[in-house]
Amino acid sequence: MTMHRVIDHTAVLPGTAQLLTVSARCWRGARDCGVPVQPRLHAMLGEHGCGMLAPVIDSLMTLYQVALGRAMVVGAGTDVSRDERELIGLIERDRPRSACMDCTEGAGHALDCAICCTRIMIALSLRTPIAGALQ
Repeated sequence: MTMHRVIDHTAVLPGTAQLLTVSARCWRGARDCGVPVQPRLHAMLGEHGCGMLAPVIDSLMTLYQVALGRAMVVGAGTDVSRDERELIGLIERDRPRSACMDCTEGAGHALDCAICCTRIMIALSLRTPIAGALQ
C-alpha cells in the first residue's frame, strides 16, 4: 500500500500560476543558454524565500518537456504560452495529465510523480496548510 499526500485544489495558492510561469521562463532561459539550471532557479526563487523549490521545479520542467516530446515553449511578459497554461492546469488540477497529454506510459508516470511532488513542495515552501491531504 502506497501512501502519499494529495494537495487539494483548494490548497493551491493564488500565486502558484505566477510562480510556475516565472520558474518555467527561468528554467527555459538557463537551458537555452547552456548554464546550470538549479543554481539559477535557486537564486531567483530564493529572493522570495522558496529557493528549496529549485530541484523539484527543475525535475518538473524536465519531465514535462520529456512528456511533451519537444522543447517547452514559454511566453514573454504578460503573454502566457499554451505550454505554460497546461503546466499550470496540471499543478492546479484543472485537468488530469492523461486527459491533456499523449505520452508514453513511463513518461506519464514520471510526470505524475513530479506533479505530486511539486504540489507538496509548493505547499510546504509557501507554508500552505495541507490538513486532510492524506488519502
